[in-house]
Amino acid sequence: MKIYLYKIITTILTLILLTACGVYSFTGKGDIGDAKTIQIDFFPNQAPLVEPSLSQRFTQDLQDLFTRQTNLTLVRTSGDLRFEGEIVDYRITPMSATASQGNQTAAQNRLTVVVNVRYSNKFKEEDDFERQFSFYSDYGAAQQLSGSVLEAALDEILTRIHQDIFNASVAKW
Repeated sequence: MKIYLYKIITTILTLILLTACGVYSFTGKGDIGDAKTIQIDFFPNQAPLVEPSLSQRFTQDLQDLFTRQTNLTLVRTSGDLRFEGEIVDYRITPMSATASQGNQTAAQNRLTVVVNVRYSNKFKEEDDFERQFSFYSDYGAAQQLSGSVLEAALDEILTRIHQDIFNASVAKW
């Protein structure tokens, strides 16, 4: 009798687990409905402080993320899903201070990037939004924000912003 009851409970739990997993997509595609194409326009850098390669890199990396993690086809015009916007802030601020011999200096600086994004979905207009996404990276004040330090900071920042955009638009997280 105990074995029979154990088998019934195990079967029910297995069915519940399989049903729950069937609704979730491990690819992160979420519910894109009938969308087949995606249009990601160039994001110009309109920040007061301009990093020359940021616009191109931001746009290209966002396109790469969506083509890797969805089955949507990237198009130049008339996409079922459309992203447009601009980089609105790129700033460096001192974060923590150290005092030595009466002088206060920054021990760490923070690079922050803010991007304004307009998203539209031809098939589900209720999903449309305009939002700002931002993230930051801290680096030592003794380091110059160039070369590998800049690359590492931008890698961290853009990866996070892109994932946040993906989650807000198609993954619905």
